[in-house]
Amino acid sequence: MPAYLDYAATTPLDERVLERMLPYLEQDFGNPSSIHAWGQRADWAVEEARERVADGLGCRPEEVIFTSGGSESDNLALRGAAFAARENRGANHLLISPVEHDAVSQTAIDLAARHAFELEWLPVDNLGRVDPDDLRKTIRSDTALLSVIYGNNEIGTVNPIPELAAIARERGVTFHSDALQAPCQLPTLVGDLGVDLLSIGAHKFYGPKGVGVLFVRNGSQLLPIQTGGSQERGLRAGTHNVPLIVGLSVAHEIALARQETDASRFRMLRDLIIDEVLKRVPGARLTGHRVDRLPNNASFVIQGIDGNSLLAALDLAGFACSSGSACKTGDPEPSKVLLALGMETELALGSLRVTVGRQTTEAEVGEFLEALQEAVVGFRSPVADAS
Repeated sequence: MPAYLDYAATTPLDERVLERMLPYLEQDFGNPSSIHAWGQRADWAVEEARERVADGLGCRPEEVIFTSGGSESDNLALRGAAFAARENRGANHLLISPVEHDAVSQTAIDLAARHAFELEWLPVDNLGRVDPDDLRKTIRSDTALLSVIYGNNEIGTVNPIPELAAIARERGVTFHSDALQAPCQLPTLVGDLGVDLLSIGAHKFYGPKGVGVLFVRNGSQLLPIQTGGSQERGLRAGTHNVPLIVGLSVAHEIALARQETDASRFRMLRDLIIDEVLKRVPGARLTGHRVDRLPNNASFVIQGIDGNSLLAALDLAGFACSSGSACKTGDPEPSKVLLALGMETELALGSLRVTVGRQTTEAEVGEFLEALQEAVVGFRSPVADAS
């Protein structure tokens, strides 16, 4: 029984989402910036979608900025906030956790290398969590931006975002969080989280690829990184992709409506995988926090096993998993997230991430566990060692 177990990388498009998108691909295809009827219908759809997303996030519609996805949202947050802070108050210090998605960490590195920002990596513990006390020690008066991931896409650890946000607010520092893994699984009311900027991407919650949102709290200072039009409050120029925006809003609404039910079921399947892998696979170690963890994420390192070889064997057996971020799968280098936890390079190369979703069944999990156990035994057999 083939099974897709890589829902942290992407999710299938919900049929209800596709149904709501189709009219804007076929009949109501106008440019929302046009003043004729076709354009007005498209503009209405965009603004209705904005209100729908705002309701879900607990914010004002004008605080919802549509983008092409999570990576663009992260780039707009980091670049826009960093340049604004430098321009408005001379702040030049970036404080970033070392376990971020590459859309955050590589953007921060680029800002330091090409734009002379001072980049400091915020300490994390060996489970990938930021301690609020460490933030108090490292945040500065000239910190332009703080960015800490909400639920880690690789190891599943969930950070104490409200506590961190309170510290940033006390110091007058803009706080961004990458929350791409959250909508199906974790609370995302921005008032409760306390963030100034929050990134989400539709394809992580059964919506279409190529569309995302950056929440920008009113009063936050942000400069555009893409110019040429007045769309999105002047922060993101370009013709709106109406079908994708509508799809995102519907998928987000569905995700929030079934969040509690989905998260409970994901957690049951996740815990089954964790318990059985640790029991059946010698040398397997859970990565990330055991309790404060994304409900759908089970991630491990396995002593003496090459992660990419294991993925290939599981793929041949009909199971889609990953060794970490989808943006880095296949990279022969160990995960920077695992290295940031203090893990040895050799062990980090044996990583395996299993993420469940709405379509995952307990029977599929059982068959996956058998396939994993068989693959590991095969790699450790005398014949495999001799080769």
